[in-house]
Formats: sequence, C-alpha cells, structure tokens
Amino acid sequence: MGAGRHAVALRPGRTQRVAPAAQAAFGGGGLISCTADYHRFARMLLRGGELDGVRLLKPETVAAMHANHLPGGGDLASLSSSMFSEADYAGVGFGLGFATDLRTQEYYWGGVFSTFFFIDPVERLIGIFMTQHFPSSIHPVRRELRQGVRHAVIESRAD
Repeated sequence: MGAGRHAVALRPGRTQRVAPAAQAAFGGGGLISCTADYHRFARMLLRGGELDGVRLLKPETVAAMHANHLPGGGDLASLSSSMFSEADYAGVGFGLGFATDLRTQEYYWGGVFSTFFFIDPVERLIGIFMTQHFPSSIHPVRRELRQGVRHAVIESRAD
C-alpha cells in the first residue's frame, strides 16, 4: 500500500478502517486481525474447511495442512533445534503451516510474542491464547495451556 493509505479489513456486512498499513519484510509482520477472526479461522480448520455453511477449503486440503510432511515421518527434534520458543520438538511433526503433535494429532502454531492457537480434532476443540510476552521461551505458557485444557475435559472422545 502507498504512503498514507489505510488497510481495510472486510467482514461480512461491514468495513472497518484500521491502522495505517506498514511495510514488513518478513512472514508474520504486518498481519492485522483480532481474536474473533482467529477463532473463525480455527473453526474453519476444525470443520475441515467449512465455515458458516460455506466450503472454503477441501477437507483433503485441510488434512494435508496438518499432516506431518517431514522426511521419513520424523519429528522436528531430529531435524532442528528450538530457537525462540519454549516448545519441545520431540514428537512434533510439521505440516503446511502447523506443528502437529504426532501422538495426539493436535495441530498448532504460535507467534514470537507467545500468541498461540491449537486445534484438537479428536476432542473437537480450539484453544486461542493472545498475549504480548517476549521472548516466549521465558515461561512455558503454550504447553501449560494445552495441558490445562486437556485436563479440564471430563469425558474424552479419545477413550
């Protein structure tokens, strides 16, 4: 966008003016959204590509997004090391944009400032954690959030 122009977020039935657009030379920079939009995105993924009765992605596309695509079906620990996250990479695969827990099949991603979301397709639930805590390696909030939610489930669908 040119100088002085504003980014515009389009939502069904309304247009909202947001902060002036900034240039960002890296992947996650410059994204503008809110928790409600993130929740809609996660609901679409949990529902296999459908949102509010509209098919946005094929179920096969969503399945490919959270399937492990690492060589030989390996985990991230065998191929890399954690650089800024508190995450343990053992037992964690990687799909097309998401980390995948190879044991539980949960898929998730976090941001550098400790934001985090996960989808548990077995329990059919979504977790979203929005914060501005840097670096995210100081406290294991992501692991604790997933464990806390897992322990709060009274009757597991996995049993």
